[in-house]
Amino acid sequence: MRTTILVLSRFVATAWIGGLCCALSIPVAGAAQRPTRPNIVVVLVDDMRWDEYGATGHFAETPHIDRLAREGATFTRAYHVTPLCSPNRASLLTGQYPSRHGIRDNVARSLTSHGLRTFPQALQELGYETAFVGKWHMGNDPTPRPGFDTWVSFAGQGRTMNPEVYEGGRLHEVEGYVTDILTDRSVEFIERDRDRPFLLYLSHKAIHPDAIQRDDGSVDVESGMRFVPAPRHAGRYEDTAVERAPSYLPPPALPAGKPVFSLALERKRSPDVQAAMGAILDVGTSDETVRRRAEMLVAVDEGLGRILAALESQGALDNTVVVFTSDNGYMFGEHGASIERRLPYEEAVRSPLIVRYPPLAAPGSEVAGLVLSVDLAPALVEVAGGTPGARLQGRSWLPLLSGDPSGWRQVGLLEYYSHEQPMPWMRDLSYKVVHTGRYKLVHWLQHEGVDELYDLEADPFEMDNLAGRPGHEQLVDELRSHLDRLVAEVFR
Repeated sequence: MRTTILVLSRFVATAWIGGLCCALSIPVAGAAQRPTRPNIVVVLVDDMRWDEYGATGHFAETPHIDRLAREGATFTRAYHVTPLCSPNRASLLTGQYPSRHGIRDNVARSLTSHGLRTFPQALQELGYETAFVGKWHMGNDPTPRPGFDTWVSFAGQGRTMNPEVYEGGRLHEVEGYVTDILTDRSVEFIERDRDRPFLLYLSHKAIHPDAIQRDDGSVDVESGMRFVPAPRHAGRYEDTAVERAPSYLPPPALPAGKPVFSLALERKRSPDVQAAMGAILDVGTSDETVRRRAEMLVAVDEGLGRILAALESQGALDNTVVVFTSDNGYMFGEHGASIERRLPYEEAVRSPLIVRYPPLAAPGSEVAGLVLSVDLAPALVEVAGGTPGARLQGRSWLPLLSGDPSGWRQVGLLEYYSHEQPMPWMRDLSYKVVHTGRYKLVHWLQHEGVDELYDLEADPFEMDNLAGRPGHEQLVDELRSHLDRLVAEVFR
């Protein structure tokens, strides 16, 4: 068993708010007259790796996530189009790349996020009752966004204990553990009397840490970030051994064949950055961090169990599309990348994606198609009876669930836009990646002649950069050609 997880300091920058972007259309057909249109429940976990639950061999006890995998379909090649919270959350909701929807980084873009055209709006037009519960994280504004009949959220990252929750038109403190509170609100929504299908979009704060803040709002760098499990789970894995991946690289070592990231690591470990960021960096990523994250995940799993039980009690479970996924991956010291997930490596860009819906997803099945986070929106519009509009850049994965991979993409594009805050050592790490599922080419936009090429079948931990090696010239040319084509399509 290997456990490879990461602690990531994520902050919501408040320096400025981007300009309002144009609304993005999702034209839909009139509600299709299916005998019973399914309910939809999306459970989005913050910073969760693709292999960070029990069914993948992780030590965390997650019987309800494992149940989804056992009773539904697991996508084995699912990827985030960008491994960063705000932009990928927008991509999940809009079906578009960051370069189109405009949420490119974690800089606060509250106003822009009010203008996004999202799939919940399309579902409203199809007659669905919709709810957003949890962490929005596209700006610090906790007020409702278009597309949701019910809105329960909080400002920015919120708090793990006794959070201030915006609901019913006001912000107020709610006593308790945030994961439990969000589950409570979700179950309440599911159990309402209604005569139409519903969408519940549950966006957890877990398993993200809390920044220790002073009274003036600044971050206490000496105390760092805390992963805070529910009190009933604290210490549950205290004696659990943490196994490291072959690519784990403790400081001061630098990864071979990764000159761009090595340079960033040197900057990150410099005395001035260390002094400025302090304990937030968690250089090397401690075993304690891994254990506390697993303890936080237990509450997420328990909440999922309560949601499934609520659906079962109403006889609605088998007529509900349950989607379980995350907003980005997480690195746990692989290649020396402690507390990071913005990087182009598999631990950061690969996504957990499980779908339970008996009419389409065979129990215990695995779906091998190359699926991207932009595919969620068109898939859920289609399953609700609508027709995804041309402005969506993703594709519905419903045919894959039905066992029809014909015409599915063979290559996919991932992208990341670096910015100065809050990670100044990553200021020049923008990249685009072309991915085939087996081969991956990383193209660093601000650096010449340092592309990286990996054969994930032979080298799943990405320790052997093949770019520039004799015998791989044709493959590199083919992948670069795909990259040029995909970039042109995204910007079209």
